[in-house]
Amino acid sequence: MKKVFVSGDFNILHPGHLRLLKFAKESGTYLTVGVNSDSISDKCIAQDVRLESIEATSYVDEAFIMDYSAVSYIQKYKPDIVVKGREFANKFNPEREIINAYGGQLLFSSGEIGFSSIDLLKREFASMSHNVTHHTSYLTRHELNLEDFHDIVEKFADLNVLVIGDTIIDEYILCEPLGMSQEDPTIVVSPLASNKFIGGAAIVASHARTLGANVKFISVVGDDENQEYLKDGLDALGIESSLYRDTSRPTTLKQRFRANSKTLLRVNHLKQHAISSEIEEKIIDEINKHISKIDAILFSDFSYGVLSKNLIDVVTTLGKNNGILMAADSQSSSQIGDISKFKEMTLVTPTEREIRLSLNDFESGLVVLSSKLTENTNAKYIFTTLGAEGVMIYNSAENELLTDNINAIGNVVKDVSGAGDSLLTCSAMALAVGTSVWKSAYLGSIAAAIQVSRVGNIPIKKDELLEELD
Repeated sequence: MKKVFVSGDFNILHPGHLRLLKFAKESGTYLTVGVNSDSISDKCIAQDVRLESIEATSYVDEAFIMDYSAVSYIQKYKPDIVVKGREFANKFNPEREIINAYGGQLLFSSGEIGFSSIDLLKREFASMSHNVTHHTSYLTRHELNLEDFHDIVEKFADLNVLVIGDTIIDEYILCEPLGMSQEDPTIVVSPLASNKFIGGAAIVASHARTLGANVKFISVVGDDENQEYLKDGLDALGIESSLYRDTSRPTTLKQRFRANSKTLLRVNHLKQHAISSEIEEKIIDEINKHISKIDAILFSDFSYGVLSKNLIDVVTTLGKNNGILMAADSQSSSQIGDISKFKEMTLVTPTEREIRLSLNDFESGLVVLSSKLTENTNAKYIFTTLGAEGVMIYNSAENELLTDNINAIGNVVKDVSGAGDSLLTCSAMALAVGTSVWKSAYLGSIAAAIQVSRVGNIPIKKDELLEELD
């Protein structure tokens, strides 16, 4: 381990300090910062406040109040590298002789001019603010009262939910944009930090758990560190999981390279071949063990091989024979999916593109498409998601309103990834506790509005939902 040392007053932590600390951290592996005590500093801000600012900086591994000179610290602890600002390069530095004597390095730098603070970038992930403007005309049209939704959410705790599908790990890599390459028209960035999130079917299971349900999760993963990351995350949420390892595939990883709150590039690491018959049989045996206790089955399909036709048919038959509510989503954002392979669902939640792909119909209106999908699959409810236009509800029940629309109700949109997962989860659970299609669609729309208001797949908590209802 290469230890780096920086010292100073740090009266007000400004961008110049952050540039210096970033450079120091990148020069070694462990950064220690000595903050001059009040006894040796003539600064007006108290030492504890100055120390707290340094400790809150992500580059710093250790910080302490230093009531003796930096030279004394260097002489005693012999750090591998000592970093000072560039303004000291042409001055007398008393520590230089000591550092040279034990073979260390004295570096001078004020950091790069194009600096972007990791701490500032991480606020993008830390911010959890969301603002919902309720669709009053929809609520009035269906005679809905927001207070009634509280009871629905509280009933989620009585549900036992089975989630099955393709697991994804989402990694967001925060970058500092450096400009255009001089050799070719290529954007050049420097990666600063990364954040990983549980995604795919695993985020559906996570939403269900943090909204209050008891959750059983079944999926197929690779034999790699992302599988371990997934298992740790599921365990932390209290989700019972059966993860079947398949050495012929990695745990699906989707990397998003972001700069200035925009996604520049996405790189997918995956295999899409079907799971083996041996793994399929193990999954069916596992579901048979739990089926009598299940209230809802949620299929989350990304066409990555877990949900084979045979597995879907077997699980669907088990669900139908046991009177279990079933809901499905088959995503095809960057590949071909087919929502029509899910039969007898109470709810399906395709995008407009996904429903058109499944029916090979790119001309008919949405109502006609929904009617066709119902004829093909016997789906009871279809929620077609329309991005900024919200969601169109199709109700196949006779003697009831056939369709309605909920406009997008979120005022803060940072990352649309995962909106469909939250809609599927919340709406299906609402239907499972016996609420109407109109209430379930509205509750799912609130969940989606919360989800798009932050970057990355963060499980929606019951309290967040209740807060928006208040």
